[in-house]
Parts: sequence; C-alpha cells; structure tokens
Amino acid sequence: MAKERSEIQPGDQWDVTPLYPNLEAWKKEFTELTKNKSKTTHWPHIGDYQGKIREGSESLEALLNNTLDVERRLYKLYTYAHLRHDEDVANETYKHAYDQISLLYHDFQNETSWVQPEILQLSEKTLESYLKDPKLSAHHIYLKKLSALKPHTLTADKEHLLSLAGKALQASQKAFGVFNNADLKFGKIKNEKGEEVDLTHGSYGLYLQSKDRTLRKNAVLGLLQKFQEFENTVSEMLNGQVQRDIFEAKARNYPSALHAALTPHQIDVEVYHNLVSTVRKNLPVLHRYVSLRKKLLGYDKLHFYDLYVSLIPKFEKHYSYPEGVELILDAVKPLGEEYHQVLEKGLREERWVDRYENARKRSGAYSSGCYDSVPYILLNYQGTLRDVMTLAHEAGHSVHSHYSNKNQPFQYSNYPIFVAEVASTFNEELLFRHLMEKAVTPEERCYLLNQKIDDIRATLFRQVQFAEFELMIHTMGEKGIPLTAATLKEIYRKLNEDYYGPDLTIDPEIEVEFLRIPHFYSSFYVYQYATGISAANALVEKLMKEGGKARKNYLKFLSSGSSKYPVELLEIAGVNMRESGPIQMLIDRFEELVKEFEKEFSACS
Repeated sequence: MAKERSEIQPGDQWDVTPLYPNLEAWKKEFTELTKNKSKTTHWPHIGDYQGKIREGSESLEALLNNTLDVERRLYKLYTYAHLRHDEDVANETYKHAYDQISLLYHDFQNETSWVQPEILQLSEKTLESYLKDPKLSAHHIYLKKLSALKPHTLTADKEHLLSLAGKALQASQKAFGVFNNADLKFGKIKNEKGEEVDLTHGSYGLYLQSKDRTLRKNAVLGLLQKFQEFENTVSEMLNGQVQRDIFEAKARNYPSALHAALTPHQIDVEVYHNLVSTVRKNLPVLHRYVSLRKKLLGYDKLHFYDLYVSLIPKFEKHYSYPEGVELILDAVKPLGEEYHQVLEKGLREERWVDRYENARKRSGAYSSGCYDSVPYILLNYQGTLRDVMTLAHEAGHSVHSHYSNKNQPFQYSNYPIFVAEVASTFNEELLFRHLMEKAVTPEERCYLLNQKIDDIRATLFRQVQFAEFELMIHTMGEKGIPLTAATLKEIYRKLNEDYYGPDLTIDPEIEVEFLRIPHFYSSFYVYQYATGISAANALVEKLMKEGGKARKNYLKFLSSGSSKYPVELLEIAGVNMRESGPIQMLIDRFEELVKEFEKEFSACS
C-alpha cells in the first residue's frame, strides 16, 4: 500500500514554504487581496477605469499595472493551494483553500473581461499613439499583439452579445467532459488467465503496454465498444464543437475556423498545412515500421492493441531516484555549465520535486510554479526508464520557466503553448542519446530504440493523424456537409488505413476511437505536440553540430517567455517552423532509428 504523506521523508517532498510558510500566511494574503471588496466587485480600483482608458495613457497604464498586480498575487496564491491540494486530494483543508482561490480567480477573469475588448474599441489613432507612448513602454508588446486582433473585434454591443453566448457555446465541451469522466463506466475485463480486472481511463494505457495480449485486446474492445453504444450522441457533441468553432470564426470575420484558432497567436495556417502534408507524404516510413512490428511480434494479424506493447518484453532495468537525477544532469551537459547548475540546484538542493507516490496523491506528473516561486515538479517515481524520461521532460519545462521568469517581466514570463513542449522533449532527446552511449548490452540498446521509436510515432504521426481529422471535419462543416456518426466513422477509418498501411488490421471498433479524444474539444490544439517534438529534434541536432552558438541561441529562446510571437521565438533558437525541414528531419530520424533497431534486434532477441 502507498505510504501516508507523513511517512515520506521531507527531503523527498517539494518545499513550498518559500511561497508561504504555512496556511495561515496564505489565508492572510488571501484576505488582504480582497479587503477593498464592494457589493459588486472584489477589485473596485480596477473597475473604476472602465470607460476611461480613451482619456489618456495614464489611465491605461494604471489599469494595466493594477490588473497585473492582482493577477500576480492570485497566481502565487493559486500555486500554493493547488500544490498542497495535489499532495493529498482528500485533505479537506487544502481542498477548501484550492476551491476558494479557484473561485476567486474565476471572479477576477469575469471582472476584467471588459479590459481587452475596451482597448480594442479604441480608435486606430489613439491606439497608435499609445503604442508610441513611453509611459506604456512596459506594455507595448502586449498592446501590439492585441492590436493585431482589431480587424476581428466587433462593436461593443456585438462583443457583449458574444460574451453572453459564451456559456451556451461551451455546452458540447462540458457535456463531453461530464459524459467521459463521470457517466461512462467500462466495468471489468478478463486477462489471459480469465481473471477479472477493472477497466478505467487510467488503467487503459497501462493495459495497452501489457505483455498479456488477451488483456490488451479486451481493454481496447471494452473501452471502444462502450463509446460505440453512444456513437450518435457523442458524434453530435463533436459536431456541436465544430459548429461552435465555425460560428465564432464567421462572427469575427475569419476565413475559416483554422484561421480563427491560429491567427490570434500569429501562427500562419501554412504551418498547420505544411505539417500535415509533410507527414502524409512520408507515411510509407510509418508503414514500414508497422510491418516490422508485425514481423517481430510474430502475429498473423497486427491489431491496434498491438501497437504499444514493447518489442523487448524481457528487458527490465531499475533506476533509483538519485541515479535518474545523475543521468539527467550528465545528459544536459551540452547545454553548458549555467543550465547544468540551475538544474542541479533545483533537483538536489532547492527541492523542486515531489518524488514519490503517497496515499491519495494526484497521479501523473507535471511542472508547475509561478513568477514568484521556483518551479515545482510532481512525480510518482517508481524507477522505470519511463519515470527517468518523465523527470527529464518535466525538468525541461521547469528550467524553461526558470529562465523566462528570470529574464522577463511578469506579463511576458509565461511562454506560449506552441513552444511549451520544445524544452521538455529537447531534454528527453538529450537523455536518450546519453543512455544510448552508456548502454552496454544489445538488449538495453534495443529497448531504448524501441521506446524512442514509439514515442516519435505517438507524438508525431498519431497527433498529425488527429490534426488532419480535425481539419477535415471542420472543412466539411464549413461546406455545410452534415457530420453524422456514419460520416465521421468513415473518415476516421480511412485515416487509420492511410496512416498505418496494409499491415494493420482495422477492427470495426477503431472507427469510433475519435469519440474518446478529449483534445477534439480544444480545437486545433494537438498539432502543437508534433511541431514541438520536430522543433526540439532539430534544435538538438544544431546543438550537437554547432556547439556554443546553438547553445547561446537556445538559452536565449528559453529566456524569451512570450515577448515575441511563437514562431518568432523558435526562430531565435534557430528553427523555422514555416518550412518542412524540421518535420522532415524528425521523420528521417525516425526512419534511421527503425533501421538501427532492426539491425540490432537479432542480437537481443
């Protein structure tokens, strides 16, 4: 059984006392932040500026400074409460604190929702003068980014109408969330011994990696058949999401839903189209790997539930937490002494990491923190290779946050989602290369290669398959083609056939797999996993070839926060995601790894 929190050594827990020494100090700050609350608002000193920002730059400067001050304090309060809550999700004291700050943050977002629309209602002449005003120099980047949205900003009454429609337009997303997380029950399935085990969203991923083929099959069929029972209902939920995206794009005068999703972040839609077309052109590379997997597993037919099991099932290696840290610190040495020291201090001295599982601790892993804290990493470390990779991944996020917070003001410290996965997968790639250099047996080399190949397959090819599906159904919706369950199933089946090739048997249940993907309710999001891993691979290659210059540019990228648009941030590091080069480079690497694995397999089988 998992240990109680009190049984975990303090040195193995993260240290959140630099945020607040105790809950009493947190409560004091919470009260202080809302001490001027009126009957209608928590922060009247912000609301007082509504309708006044056209009067002069002093009013806008005061409004933005006051808003940022409150948000920064809220962010710190939220960070402490959510970290404490995740240590033991059943702890009522911290659950209450987490609920309190979550509600207050929601109130802040509501009470400041007028700010951006009011700025965008300023005349071109006024906005242009503000962009040149030295008093607003700290906010020029924000105002410049905001001004780019002006062509898609409506009159005040229309903006108000869209705001009123906001909750109704979230109905499909919320309905799916409740259905998927609360209403669906998958029951029990049997393993090869005939024993019954529970099937849940959490256990599904573990079962897919099991050596027990009967369990893998029953997991996939059991989960997808349950969705199949509701295929018409869930298809309507997805159709509702697509129609929402189309409505909002048309309302704001965007050419398409894709433009509406990417343009506000200054990401050209060609980045998306380029990603899809480059991967589709190279699908024979994935087909060859699927064929090899079928051959090495020795199956007459390869099914979807055979895509995740290790091809080297007998290899096992355990890494203690200190050993994992040592491997990661050795792996990141090409990034220079400063990066190494920052990470070493965080992992060994400043207690960034909550290392081990305890009873009722949140599952999974993440990197968190705020502008006024060190980064924090939640783990449930068990000593597998995957755990070491996860630590390297989250450490990449954390050091990215460290550099951004250190070098940017609060308002530009949070890096955009488009680049968020670059630093994390960059570290994974460095660790993989380091482990391959240290591997002493054919079995270990084969195991590492197998893991890396499947990571690229899942992060590049599978996410682009999802991205293409999203693009297709939005395009059909924009043309007025009904998105029925039958139509969606046909599209998804054809995509699976195209992506995986003739050696994968497409069971009827796979046609409905799209029904279980939550990311489809955050439209045009998943492509960023593929662009992130492509950029990271290209940047590691530059680092290995160029050394100091590439290192300097990469650290400058990590330090840039959101001070530029996402594609421009990656250009600082030395990669252009408007071109197909980084994507093609990763596909070529995938092909090389498959060839290397096939060559080595005979020695380790």
